[in-house]
Amino acid sequence: MSHEPRLTRELRTLLNTQRMAALGTLTDEGAPFVSMVPFAIERAIGCLVIHVSALAAHTRHLRVRPRVSLLVCVPERPDEPVHDLHRVTLNGCARVLEREDADWAACKSAYLDRFPDVAFMTELGDFAFVAIDINAARHVSGFGAARSVDQDELRLVLMSNVVPSAT
Repeated sequence: MSHEPRLTRELRTLLNTQRMAALGTLTDEGAPFVSMVPFAIERAIGCLVIHVSALAAHTRHLRVRPRVSLLVCVPERPDEPVHDLHRVTLNGCARVLEREDADWAACKSAYLDRFPDVAFMTELGDFAFVAIDINAARHVSGFGAARSVDQDELRLVLMSNVVPSAT
């Protein structure tokens, strides 16, 4: 088994254990707009998947301006400093998928594997799956421990479901 750097393991663990992200889009006026979205990882494609309603403002924004950003962060705990929170900012391009798209079934499956309780929502006509192809990341593993993550490492993290056990 090859050695995997500690920060790579921490990033993989973060993305595999947290299920919510803050999604940043841009309004028609160019103003930033942030909303919370549940996300899944589609490993074969190496993308994040969200399921959005056509009624949501962020859906309208990303259809017109597909460059998005997501922040995934561990929850705050009262006994720990907030500056130490493990987090990652992911930048990417959103692709709204239609049922006939090649990636639609895989993205639906990945999403429902993580959120089986919302299967009924996939049948609603105003909802769509969005594949977010990640092209850059900024990972913070604690206070003063920030780094940029290159595309090769991102791809490895997104395409593997191995979550190391705590030691």
